[in-house]
Amino acid sequence: MLLQIVHYNAPVLRKKGSKITAFDARLARLADDMVETMHAFAGIGLAAQQIDRAIQLCVVDLRQATVQYTWQLDGARPPKELFMPIALVNPTVTVEPSETIVAEEGCLSFPEIHGDVPRADRITAHFQDVQGRAHTLACTGWLARCVQHEVDHLNGVLFIDRMDKATLDRIAPALRALKKQTREAAKLTP
Repeated sequence: MLLQIVHYNAPVLRKKGSKITAFDARLARLADDMVETMHAFAGIGLAAQQIDRAIQLCVVDLRQATVQYTWQLDGARPPKELFMPIALVNPTVTVEPSETIVAEEGCLSFPEIHGDVPRADRITAHFQDVQGRAHTLACTGWLARCVQHEVDHLNGVLFIDRMDKATLDRIAPALRALKKQTREAAKLTP
């Protein structure tokens, strides 16, 4: 089922998600719906806050991406088609010693707005799957960037928070317009 994506200035985007404790069919269905929504909007990641749920759940799918990245899941390197799309429940990210890379990012909660964001090139993520099993994902490149972006959402941090002043100044008119649009839409919602 397609879910509605909230846009910049929706208060839920600034909320830290609650830890998930119920690993049941409802959680699995929510993760599936998030993947469907992410694909429908041509995204590569989606966090629960973006669908108006302040919980610790995000999904990622880079199977179609042409950018470079490496991964190791639970000490092995399974084909990406076997583990993506991936749902990360209650994730924590550890930045590993690596280069910081500046690259352009977008966000489904900021349609048509893009900007350069610095991120670590190598991370380790500890998380649970929708059945509650613990996993470790070590990754680099675009997968590391995507996981960091989505886990930031789970903690109420937006990609604009990581941009430098020059980048923010460049996108400021678009941010103001989106903020106004979100405010107007909220007035129309019962």
